[in-house]
Amino acid sequence: MSEALIFLPDISGFTKFIQSTEISHSQHIISELLELLIGANKIGLELAEIEGDALFFYKEAPLPSSEALQEQIDHMMTVFYSQLDLLKKNRICPCQACVSAPDLDLKIVAHYGPVEYITVQKKRKPFGSTVIQSHRLMKNSIPSDHYVLLSQSLLERLDSFDGSAFKAGSDQYDGEDLAYRYKIIEPKSLTLLPNPAAKELVFDYAPSLVLDMNFPASAADVLENLTNYSLRPNWSDVPAEFNPNEVTRLGTEHFCIINDKHFKFEAVTKKDASGELLYGESSKVAPIVDMTYIFYSIDDIDDKNSALQLEIYFETNSLLGACVKPFLSLLMKGTFVKGLKRLQNHLLNVRENRTQDESSSVP
Repeated sequence: MSEALIFLPDISGFTKFIQSTEISHSQHIISELLELLIGANKIGLELAEIEGDALFFYKEAPLPSSEALQEQIDHMMTVFYSQLDLLKKNRICPCQACVSAPDLDLKIVAHYGPVEYITVQKKRKPFGSTVIQSHRLMKNSIPSDHYVLLSQSLLERLDSFDGSAFKAGSDQYDGEDLAYRYKIIEPKSLTLLPNPAAKELVFDYAPSLVLDMNFPASAADVLENLTNYSLRPNWSDVPAEFNPNEVTRLGTEHFCIINDKHFKFEAVTKKDASGELLYGESSKVAPIVDMTYIFYSIDDIDDKNSALQLEIYFETNSLLGACVKPFLSLLMKGTFVKGLKRLQNHLLNVRENRTQDESSSVP
């Protein structure tokens, strides 16, 4: 029987996060975090399974060195909390999922022992008592949601492990004592990866175009239709390419395909915005001018209606660019009026369908 390292990163607070937040954004956020943890694998771990909020990694003998294992743990912790920091700093969406995502935590459990293997749908997975013990160790008495736990079985096989920063612990599972050492990881003590600063723009000139329009939906629902690029077909015929597993935040990029050309758009913000909610995009989509900035400011009128103000700024340092601003404004006005009216109609249909569903459910 062969031996293997079982390595289990587990997102703490997952159940509450999923149950108490908007499902679509919580799914995207958890997916992003899990993908980052998978990508943070530096010691050749094999992914056996994604277990909801946890990753089931294993590595057949020989064991990595103590130093390599510690570096792997530190790297995953750093990547995870750096992403939470990014989600906090560059958040656009006001939904509960996006607001509470930085409250998630990470714990890592590592165990070592003999394993068998089974193959399910052509996927090879460790099997046996060591795997069972590893998962039981995830339910322990450690008074924290952010820690690393190394089983005694693993520690006995590691070379020159420095456990001075670790505390001893033990829990009983079905009459069996499993000993371990653990270390609580304080996120504030980590040296986080540098995240690109969000672009907060300041304009010393008036927008070239301003449009005002009311919508039969809350400001949050309007913002979702603007920032969730998978919903763009509800109001725009311009094809878009984007990461479907990413919640839009400041710095997020997507590409619009216009006349077979790809134009990059980046989510930005501006200083001293007046709206309750604000979403902005920058792009070089308009010819002749250097940059185009599009901002949507949205305020609730009541719980079912909202008011949107669209502002478009053209940045140019040339006389020709200044001369074409009025023409570009007129051209974009027609495009955005058409698109926003489509969004109005779409949200009105959503409201009517929701009302009909609620009426039909009443006995």
